[in-house]
Amino acid sequence: MRSYNEKISIYHGMVSTIAINLAGNFYPIFAISILGATNYQVGLISSLPPLIALLMTIPAAILLNRLETQKKTVAMAVVGARLLFLLLIGVVYLSTPYQAWAFLIIIALMNVPATVSNIGWQTLISGMIRDERRGAFFSDRNRLLTIAGMISTLVIGIIMKNQTTNASAYQWLFFTAFLFGLGEVFFLMKHKEKTQASSSMKKSSMNWSIFQDHKYKWFLIAALCFNFTWQMTWGIFNIYNVRIVEATILWISIFSVANQLVQIFTFPLWKKWAEQRSNTLMLVWAALGMALVPFLTVLSTNLYYLTIINGLSGFFVSGVVLLLFNLLLEQSPTETRTYCITTYNVLLSFVAFIAPQIGILMLEGLGIQNSMELNSLMRIGSAFIFLLMYFKTKQNSKPLLLRN
Repeated sequence: MRSYNEKISIYHGMVSTIAINLAGNFYPIFAISILGATNYQVGLISSLPPLIALLMTIPAAILLNRLETQKKTVAMAVVGARLLFLLLIGVVYLSTPYQAWAFLIIIALMNVPATVSNIGWQTLISGMIRDERRGAFFSDRNRLLTIAGMISTLVIGIIMKNQTTNASAYQWLFFTAFLFGLGEVFFLMKHKEKTQASSSMKKSSMNWSIFQDHKYKWFLIAALCFNFTWQMTWGIFNIYNVRIVEATILWISIFSVANQLVQIFTFPLWKKWAEQRSNTLMLVWAALGMALVPFLTVLSTNLYYLTIINGLSGFFVSGVVLLLFNLLLEQSPTETRTYCITTYNVLLSFVAFIAPQIGILMLEGLGIQNSMELNSLMRIGSAFIFLLMYFKTKQNSKPLLLRN
């Protein structure tokens, strides 16, 4: 039986997913087809937001740690982020040489309040969900959010199937995303939050003792290595789909739907396997599966084939999304969880800024096929780091492998 906060969190997640999908899924094709963005600028679509998040995470954490309640602050941050969707509407009215750069600046600025809301939400929800409910709740939530994202993406793809080069169609898309952003705020404010007692820890800007925790250190190493190999090809995939495959908005939507549809049905599988084998061990398999995707993608430009590959990717993405967040909470000591989450977000933002840029450099130097194949090998290496983490932390854990 879901609690009140669990239900509200699911509603909030649905409208948030739709808002982000309506805009974010089509940033690359908008930048290339309407604004004439270069490969470097397409790479910045993936790297600029985490750079801003990197700069904002520690100030955001200090602010949130000093608050006895976080809900209102998180909601106001969401308002600030979603208002910037309205600025995206005006980008096409600027002089052509400045359009792509203005677009990138707005996306970057959007992540100032978004960083506050992301960290605040993670801390807020971790305190609302009991440990024993965590796996089941996030599995259900992720599945339902994926359904919402899939349906919204498919509907937009169908509506805009002949509008790939129509600037006004994107403007309506950004405005609709803003309206769903207002829905995010409504459901955020419906959460029932307990007042947190003020403490000396909450007044401290950082607690360095988290780096003495053996399990948390191993999580950081493994998770950041994997995220680096995962995120470095995001820009390359966008360029491949739009410039090489010449996919329209409808096909971009179909790729996304195929990915999300498989996620819907596989979240429960990853939850079940994690309970039987542990989050860490199953991340090894999820990371190995993700290693197949770049290699298989560049084998063909056939749109139907690429739809199948995106579906295969969805199977492993569902595992990565569920298991990484569960593992973060599992390996973060309760008394320092806010600091652990903050530190992970800071380091993840740094990785997310650097990785796409290195990916674009690989693309320029090696070409798309060699870059994808090299990335597959790097992803295999990151999977073995999770395996090493499993064995290094196993002696301090319960023998989950023996459970039936």
